[in-house]
Amino acid sequence: MSNAEDPRDTIPRTRFGRARRDNLGGWEFRGRDLRASVGARRRVATYRIACLVAWILSGPWAFGQSKLVAPGAALQRLADGFQFTEGPAADAEGNVFFTDQPNDRILRWDVEGKLTTFLHPCGRSNGLCFDREGNLWACADENNELWRIDKSGKATVVVKDYQGKRLNGPNDVWLRPDGGLYFTDPFYKRPYWKRGPKEQDGEHVYYLGPDRRSVRRVAEDLQQPNGIIGTPDGRTLYVTDIAARKTYAYAILPDGALAEKRLFCSMGSDGMTIDEEGNVYLTGKGVTVFSPSGEKIDHIDVPEPWTANVCFGGKDRHTLFITASKGFYGIRMRVGGVGSQ
Repeated sequence: MSNAEDPRDTIPRTRFGRARRDNLGGWEFRGRDLRASVGARRRVATYRIACLVAWILSGPWAFGQSKLVAPGAALQRLADGFQFTEGPAADAEGNVFFTDQPNDRILRWDVEGKLTTFLHPCGRSNGLCFDREGNLWACADENNELWRIDKSGKATVVVKDYQGKRLNGPNDVWLRPDGGLYFTDPFYKRPYWKRGPKEQDGEHVYYLGPDRRSVRRVAEDLQQPNGIIGTPDGRTLYVTDIAARKTYAYAILPDGALAEKRLFCSMGSDGMTIDEEGNVYLTGKGVTVFSPSGEKIDHIDVPEPWTANVCFGGKDRHTLFITASKGFYGIRMRVGGVGSQ
């Protein structure tokens, strides 16, 4: 049998789920092989044990096997001791910036695994996002503003109101490829606020054009918009309505307006990201992943009371970074991140 296939290395083409007890005869282990008699005539078949095990483990019955997590990868707590982590975003090199909002600081986890403080105080920043020039955009919640922070840490207030009225509290932000910027503005009353009552008539989604001249309201039929992310081609925007426990998809028009609203999935979320295959990652109780069609395809458990936000980062953008309560986590993925995270 120099070139012939050893029949013991061939996987049996039986469906275990349909096997009948009266079809099974005796069986025994012999070294690396399993010998079994099957069928009415009790024919003896011999199979490699290792081959059978590999077949079982690779099938749909391989419980707990993630479709997206890298083989052998496990969730790692990279840093802890924070009060509440939020808003991870990766720069062009893959360094990840995130906030410890109650402690009023933005931290930087570099690609070598070193943690430093980037900015303190930081306006109680929440959601973050990088533009192509390397500026960090921050939802500065202390005074309900939107900031642009340069590489040196110098902050500029870009948006502080809408039609002369104070914003509720910008929460999450995403930049489309041409520089247009979308942000959510829910109302969460903070203990550190020194402001009067709510001034806006609801909780909405806003758009700031590439020229940075004016802010427009582009979605005003949501209860409490929170997480936001768009596709790297700039054609689709995902927005979570965390109070309604829904996530919606919109078509993005050239002028920044949104159209063709549709239900993407029946789950709300605090934060969001997207991978190179178009899968959308939602947070709350761990990280739940949905395909581009809105089908739930994976879940990553996180050992914290609340998972706030996620982004892809690292040198190859194949590490999923997770901000969750008092911890900062990472896990290697089969897929990578794309676009503005």
